[in-house]
This record gives sequence, C-alpha cells and structure tokens, in this order.
Amino acid sequence: MKKTLLLALLLLGVVSLNAQTKEELQAQKAEKQAIADKAQGEANAIQAQIDALPGWKIGAFGTIGGSLSSFNNWYAQDKPNNNSGNIGFTFNAFANLIEDKFFWRNSLNTNLSWVKLDDKDNGTDADDSFEPTTDVFNITSLYGRNLTKKIAASALMEYRTTILNNFNDPGYLDLGIGATWTPITNLIVVVHPLNYNFVFADNDAVFESSMGAKIVADYTRQLGAIGFKTNLSMFQSYKSSDLSNLTWTNSFSYTLWKMIGVGFDFGLRSNKQEALNYALAQDPATATGFDDVDNDLQTYWTLGLSYKF
Repeated sequence: MKKTLLLALLLLGVVSLNAQTKEELQAQKAEKQAIADKAQGEANAIQAQIDALPGWKIGAFGTIGGSLSSFNNWYAQDKPNNNSGNIGFTFNAFANLIEDKFFWRNSLNTNLSWVKLDDKDNGTDADDSFEPTTDVFNITSLYGRNLTKKIAASALMEYRTTILNNFNDPGYLDLGIGATWTPITNLIVVVHPLNYNFVFADNDAVFESSMGAKIVADYTRQLGAIGFKTNLSMFQSYKSSDLSNLTWTNSFSYTLWKMIGVGFDFGLRSNKQEALNYALAQDPATATGFDDVDNDLQTYWTLGLSYKF
C-alpha cells in the first residue's frame, strides 16, 4: 500500500512538473513572439520608407499550373483510352521610375496555356501536339508629371493582343492623354478623355478604330505572405458602344516557402467586336451584325504554384 501511494505521489509530481514546464515555455514563447512582432513591424516600416524613395522599382511574379493523366479501358467515360495534359502560366513584371516631379510606370502581363488530348482509339486526332487555349498579352507604359501630391498630367500607351495564335489579329493600341490620380499608396487611377483606340485586324468589316475615353485602375499590394494585383482597363468609344471594350485581370498568391507559393489568376473581358468576329466565323454564322450578336462575358482562370523574383 505504501509503495502504491508513493508511486502515485511520484506520478503526480511528474505531471505537475511537466505542466509547470509547459506553462513556462508558453510564456517564454509569447514573450519572444511579441519581440519578433515588434521587430517585424519596424522592418515593414523601414521597407515602406525604402519603397517611397525615388528611383527604379523592378519586380516580377506569376503562376504555373499543369496536370498529366492517362486512362486505359476506363469505360465510364466517352474516351476510355486516352492521354491528356494541360499546362499554363502567367507572368507579371513591372519597371517603375518614381521621382519627385514625375513618374514612368511600365508593366507586362501574359497568360498562356495549352491542352492536349490523345484519344488512343482515334488515329486521326492530334495526339502529339498541345493546342493553345488561353492567350493573353498586355503591355502598358504610363508617364506623368506631378501637378499635386496625388494628381498628375499623364500620357498612356497600352497594347493588347494574342501571341500564340493570330498575332495582332486583332491587336489593340491605345494612345491618350489626361490625368492620373493616386489616392492611396499602390492604387493608380488613369482617366484619359482624349484617347485613340487603334485596332489592327484582317476583318475590317467588324473591327474599327475610334476615338474615346480610356480608364485604367491598377492596385498592387503585399500583406505578409499574401500578395495580389488587380487591373481594370476600359475603353469607351465616342463613335459607338459596339466599339467599346473592357478587360479586368486579377492575380493572387500565398507564399509557402521562400519565393514559392500557391497562385490563382482570373480575368474577365467584354468585347463586342471579338464576339461578332467569332460568330461570323461559325458554320453557319450565329449572328449577322452587332444588333443580334450574343456578347457573352469572356473569362479565364489559372490555379497552380506561384513564384516571384
């Protein structure tokens, strides 16, 4: 009985000692974490001061996604024997010169993807080639002279096209002047009432250049491990709303280890000229003109590993 009681007291002492040690360790951890949080806040404040200094700011980030699969005798699907794969990536880069009296902001955005489906039971399909599915290329250059701390007189050049298929058919070149507003850090709003939208395309009966207003809004932010960028580019034609267009792209990333993480990109576009050109190319044609064409919203998205430099 004495031995049992002694053993119980010993176990109780060990448990109490472990509990006390755990509480002490948690307290030490909380103390160190508070010091680390304070140091990180000070480092972020210093980085903000560095970012605000005049000079060039250069960076790049993007997303890579892909998959491969193979099926044999999988009778539950339409093509039981097939090999398939898809790969896609986005690339965003910027080079900005920020000075006290002027700025020059340049950016590049691309989103490309390919898909392959090899039906082993069909000897006529393109079993050895990847077909392009997403094809986006956009480059902008914005120059401004500061009138106040938040408003500048500016000039913008923006070029959009595809590069895997039908390069520059269509292609869009916007040239315009107006004002740029920077209400908060990392947010750029461009309003150019004098803008000419040059459209390059083989089908002159559908695509047409025109004068109009250009509006661009761009916001880029990094919050710890989370980074995101959103860009809205709109052109409103003074000649006809049929010649107007809108493109909105978004990129999100979450850093898991060093410069590698998870990324998600998606984009929206509305362009009635492109919708009509596609409808007229169908057999039979699904529209006769701008009045009866279905201008469905164009979308894309990419999910995969993210990277940044």
